[in-house]
Amino acid sequence: MIHYISNKLRNALLTLLGVISVIFFLFTVLPGDPAQMMLGQNESKEQIEAINDKYGFDRPLYQQYLLYINDLSPISLHHQNSNSITYLSAEKYNAIAIFSLADYEVALKTPYLRKSYQKNGKKVSAVIAETLPNTLLLAFSAIILAFFIGVLMGVISAVYKDQWIDRLLQLISTLGMSVPSFFSSILFAWLFGFVLHEYTGLNMTGSLYKLDDYGESYQLQLKNLILPAIVLGIRPLAVVNQLMRNSLLEILDEDYIRTAKMKGLSLSYIIRKHALKNALNPVITALSGWFASMLAGAVFVEYIFGWNGLGKEIVEALKLLDLPVIMGSVIIIASMFIIINIFVDIIYAYLDPKIKT
Repeated sequence: MIHYISNKLRNALLTLLGVISVIFFLFTVLPGDPAQMMLGQNESKEQIEAINDKYGFDRPLYQQYLLYINDLSPISLHHQNSNSITYLSAEKYNAIAIFSLADYEVALKTPYLRKSYQKNGKKVSAVIAETLPNTLLLAFSAIILAFFIGVLMGVISAVYKDQWIDRLLQLISTLGMSVPSFFSSILFAWLFGFVLHEYTGLNMTGSLYKLDDYGESYQLQLKNLILPAIVLGIRPLAVVNQLMRNSLLEILDEDYIRTAKMKGLSLSYIIRKHALKNALNPVITALSGWFASMLAGAVFVEYIFGWNGLGKEIVEALKLLDLPVIMGSVIIIASMFIIINIFVDIIYAYLDPKIKT
């Protein structure tokens, strides 16, 4: 088991390194001068040269890449002169020196995602810390909604197989998988937030907190979570419905289910006590992957509903070419995706002796 976990961690690190490399080279070749982005329109030649020297923008591409990897790595290498870890800790890192090696110091630190070009030099980690919890709340709410409604729809479809209600639910699932999330967002915002606002009380846009009329404090607005959570949960709901229906139909054909029916047990009791638990295995498997992918899928949903999450932050950063924010956000989402997949694989290996072997 230890060997299995170590292999997974090694592959995860290689995957993450590949993601970081692609992101770095992809955004480095984009047109635009980072120094000018940071200084604005009133920059001077001396200021641009100072920024290029400070952040290494004037260095060869391979050196910029190595510096970026050094910033992200929890164990990094630093020159003992002006680039000493003591100076860098005050400037950008939370780090401690471990040992010295020739003219260099090896330090243990938190990964450094650099600073925003547009937010007055605000750290990217601070930007992500402010927005990521809102995205996690949205994704978690959507996945919970998709699970319970999808399981209920799947059970109903299996019980009334090939009847009109089954065909209706399967049609709804097909539409849910087919309609793009940005179109669903616009449709739901217009219909429930504008046309039916008088009855629903929901807004077309809004985030988790709203500044009060006096501008003194923020008020919790949980109702603004309803529409984006529903829209984001439509596609996984459709998947859960299909998986639950097919899995439950297979379970209901098993011999032990027939035996339970011969004993005179009601169908509802058989489903609740015997079939449901076994039928949920493929559903849980699918949801574990969907939760990670929904962090990336929330980009358009958050932007259309004005939900102040990481997805909306990515869109705003793209509009302003705030490259550190874009790169840092994508790296965080990729890291969470990898971690969730590793966690699920380890659980599978623990539960299934075949995988462990």
